[in-house]
Amino acid sequence: MKRILASPTLTLAALTLAIAPFAVPMMPAAAQEDQSDLSKVNAYIRAVTTMTANFSQTDRNGQTLTGQLIIKQPGKIRFQYQKGVPLLIVGDGRALTMIDYEVRQVQRWPIGNSPLGALIDPNKDLSKFGKVIQTGDPTILSVQARDPKRPEYGTITMIFKRDAVSPAGLQLYGWVALDSQNNRTAVKLSNQRYGVPVADSAFRWTDPRPKGRAAGG
Repeated sequence: MKRILASPTLTLAALTLAIAPFAVPMMPAAAQEDQSDLSKVNAYIRAVTTMTANFSQTDRNGQTLTGQLIIKQPGKIRFQYQKGVPLLIVGDGRALTMIDYEVRQVQRWPIGNSPLGALIDPNKDLSKFGKVIQTGDPTILSVQARDPKRPEYGTITMIFKRDAVSPAGLQLYGWVALDSQNNRTAVKLSNQRYGVPVADSAFRWTDPRPKGRAAGG
């Protein structure tokens, strides 16, 4: 079978959205307005108990994969890739696990070591490590999150559309992330649905490794 997957490190550390025009810094907004927007993003993350969406993921080589995203707070996330892609990424609230069923490999990272931690950890305070990136479009809110003490964790730039009927008045449109080697990948979301029933079983997975190896989730 021909491999069509991005590298494991790139896939986990840099799941992102190809929206470069939104991620270009412009003149900084007033500090008070920026803090208000960061508070709105904090409120959004805390208000979203569950979410499902379709995603389109594009890596640095322009290769695109699609699938379904499932989020359940606190800290649970699942990337179910399109049929024919033997890859699954699951976050169980503690770690992100990438399962490659073709080569029977499993890799795990603490959620806090991934840019995705800023998106799925409601206990994080973006006012301490996030900043608003001006887009020139008042309907778009772009927030970059990066831990200055741990640059190896990478950077995520979350893109929101202002939408009065969505949680905290924001609709997550996607995100752009860079790993510590500046590898860039992009995730764009569509068909977002909030507050839908999501069973905890959605964040379990079957371990493809031979019996006797570490057990799966």
